Amino acid sequence: MFRRLALAAGLLLTAAPALAQAPVPLRAVGHFSQNTKQIEIEKAFYAALPGQTGINFQVSFNPMDQIGLQAADALRHLRTGAFDVMAVLIGQVARDEPFFDGLDLIGVSTNVDDLRKAVDAGREAFDKRLQERFNAKVMALWPFGPQYFFCNAPVRSVSDLKGMKVRSYTPSMTALVQHLGAIPVTLQFSEVYPALQRGLVTCGVTSAVSAYAGNWGEVTTHTFPLSVAGGVQGHFMSMTAWRRFTPEQQAALVKAFQGLEKTMWDFAAVSDQQSLDCLAGKPACEGRKFTSVISAVPPEDDAKVREAVSSVVLPTFRDSCNRIWAECSAVWNRTVGAARGYTIQ
Repeated sequence: MFRRLALAAGLLLTAAPALAQAPVPLRAVGHFSQNTKQIEIEKAFYAALPGQTGINFQVSFNPMDQIGLQAADALRHLRTGAFDVMAVLIGQVARDEPFFDGLDLIGVSTNVDDLRKAVDAGREAFDKRLQERFNAKVMALWPFGPQYFFCNAPVRSVSDLKGMKVRSYTPSMTALVQHLGAIPVTLQFSEVYPALQRGLVTCGVTSAVSAYAGNWGEVTTHTFPLSVAGGVQGHFMSMTAWRRFTPEQQAALVKAFQGLEKTMWDFAAVSDQQSLDCLAGKPACEGRKFTSVISAVPPEDDAKVREAVSSVVLPTFRDSCNRIWAECSAVWNRTVGAARGYTIQ
């Protein structure tokens, strides 16, 4: 299935004759190389982009870690025009713009259907803020999939997390981890494997597909599949690059990136259970098998997450975001909040 979805990213972009023109350079940055399935999809997409758009692109594509970039710096690179298109881990750039964390606040959208409602409702306001502050444009928004706890100690309920060091990557996740009595440690994805290996953290939060692709099964023993978010990511283009294209070319680019976005959403929908099967070493797994113990989530733990949304997640988001932008919580209330039935007081 992984292979078929990666190929689909190329096949869905119907080839079209490239316009007779000089090559147009496109400096593109992808996700961490450890996220092998997403990288495969990105490579197929950029390979097909000239045929889909009719633009004679000369694409330079590199995963961010292979060229020494920090995920948290992505918006700064786009603002300066250092790169034309970047895959952006939205939770990790929220230090530069807290409003962006609001698209996937911890505990607000814990399944793919609810997350799609939140993303659809928040997209326009997100894009407007991105253009105003960082001279960049939303081309695609998509999820990695439900975010779970992967630990090298037994975890059967959120009460077991108390006192543990847990990898966090968004401000709202940090608020939840602290609320549950654990100790948040901010790490980017490439840093988590060695941190788990050396005992610097006990648990990491990520999607099942990322944990599997990153070989976390080598350094963890237990999976606690309590979904706390969807891991929303983006592909953003600098406005400097965007303005180089004619309206017709811009329309073709929008259509192409819509195809990429659909492929990523489809992949998130099917990859979760497949990755959990492989992490647990089940017969259904068609790839490398690990031996993680996957716990059943007590119903009361879902309730504890929902309670934390109102008691700590939303107030923390309100305070940090309104300090930077006075309209933040009001805009969130009428977009993502309205779609998900939450109101920041």
